[in-house]
Amino acid sequence: MSRSFGLDELRILLLALRWTILLAAIAFLGGGIGGVIIATLRVAPSRALRFAAATYIRLLQGLPLLILLFLVFFGANMIGIRTDAWTAAAIAYALYGSAFLAEIWRGCIQAIPAGQWDAATALALPFHLRLRLVIAPQAARIALPPTVGFLVQLLKSTSLASVIGFTELTRAAQMINNVTFQPLIVFGLVAGLYFILCWPLSLLSQRLEERLRYAR
Repeated sequence: MSRSFGLDELRILLLALRWTILLAAIAFLGGGIGGVIIATLRVAPSRALRFAAATYIRLLQGLPLLILLFLVFFGANMIGIRTDAWTAAAIAYALYGSAFLAEIWRGCIQAIPAGQWDAATALALPFHLRLRLVIAPQAARIALPPTVGFLVQLLKSTSLASVIGFTELTRAAQMINNVTFQPLIVFGLVAGLYFILCWPLSLLSQRLEERLRYAR
């Protein structure tokens, strides 16, 4: 039995929207922590550490996010680890985010002129202090625009979590459409909600790029 799209359906979409935001926030936080670690290893003096970090990045960047979701969700259950859709989505997105953020931040670190490394070395600072006190503050300014840009991409990609049963905005829209049979209204509204979330972040990214260009 079908019904028309109304306030109850709108409320369901808005409630699902919070799970989309929360998943993106957890993925960005987890990916950020992992990204800092991997990016640090990527520029470490040890060749073995650099190779291990590069392998991690290439492996995860080479996997479609959809496949990564399947591997985490179904793979964990196949080896006896009971994982719900929420946990699997959070882990998969954090892994995905860590690989891309690590490569973004690695590029920003290596964009700092070699003379800055040499100056820090002349002060007899060990590697971790050179990176933390001298290089990282300069790299952070360069990293802000692409990091915000990736957050927009991450927010939109949360829609893929619906394939493992995670009820975020897209999954809620699919269920409502199955009842109302009004796809233009349902998915048009969902597109508008994604736009409301992503557009301010896109503007922020552009503003940061402009400020960085003026600063240079």
